[in-house]
Amino acid sequence: MTTDEAASEAVPRRSPARRLVRYGFLAIALGFGAWAVIREWDAVVAGFARMSPPALGGSLVAVVAALLGAMLTWRTLLSDLGSPLPVRPAAKVFFVGQLGKYIPGTVWPVLAQMEMGRDLGVPRTRSAAAFFLMMPIQLATGLLVTLVTLGWDRFGWLLLFIPVLLVALEPKVVNAVIGFALRKLRREPLERPLTRRGMLTALGWALAGWVAYGVHLYFVVPQGGLLFAIGAFALSWCLGILTFVIPAGAGVREVAMVAVLAPQLDRGSAIAVALASRVVIIAGDLICAGTAGIAARRDSV
Repeated sequence: MTTDEAASEAVPRRSPARRLVRYGFLAIALGFGAWAVIREWDAVVAGFARMSPPALGGSLVAVVAALLGAMLTWRTLLSDLGSPLPVRPAAKVFFVGQLGKYIPGTVWPVLAQMEMGRDLGVPRTRSAAAFFLMMPIQLATGLLVTLVTLGWDRFGWLLLFIPVLLVALEPKVVNAVIGFALRKLRREPLERPLTRRGMLTALGWALAGWVAYGVHLYFVVPQGGLLFAIGAFALSWCLGILTFVIPAGAGVREVAMVAVLAPQLDRGSAIAVALASRVVIIAGDLICAGTAGIAARRDSV
């Protein structure tokens, strides 16, 4: 029996110290999330002043749907690697862990997911592998969505990245890279390699997530139409993903969104829209994390 298998069978109990660390993680994450809103409060208010209550509600619902798509992408990868989780526990691990993206640094979400996944018998190496596979999957599908929705004439240069991303997402390549990294870290290899079916299913959920994010932006700024909103959000998010050091792509995504919205809005309005979008997404993160946590706690009672 490998070390990871033994760890998956012996699920550790939560000690008071571990509970304290988790509550501290949540407090810090929520604090940085609140600061992201407060520092641009005037522009945020201006953005929300443009929206009717039904538009605001529709935008928030679409964000929650997009976040569910991301969770199902991650859950599909984790299951394909050998750790299938029921939806509610998986949602708790993913959504609560994702709050770490608001803390400066790139390691907090994956560390949180590894720690919480360990309580469910998921080996840390699988949690880490599923987390890091999310990035190229989101980037590849996001660039593809941008290319299709915003036009070949303006973004045809994205075709240069497609072959690289297709190679990077080939399961044989992915498995080889993961195996090499684990050997270098002197960790046990994954018991189950990633399959093509698992990768395609994950890509499907990621594409569904981009559509939902586009619907969210369409409710905020309907001037350009739904296809434009889908592409605008996907492009700005991809640029945010590429800035790993900045918490949740803060600032970079907004700058990119302002540039993409330039044909439809003046600069001031575009800034207000970008910041309003970010606040809705923060609210969606909190709703998903809180709901998933409550549902998982009820299941454990």
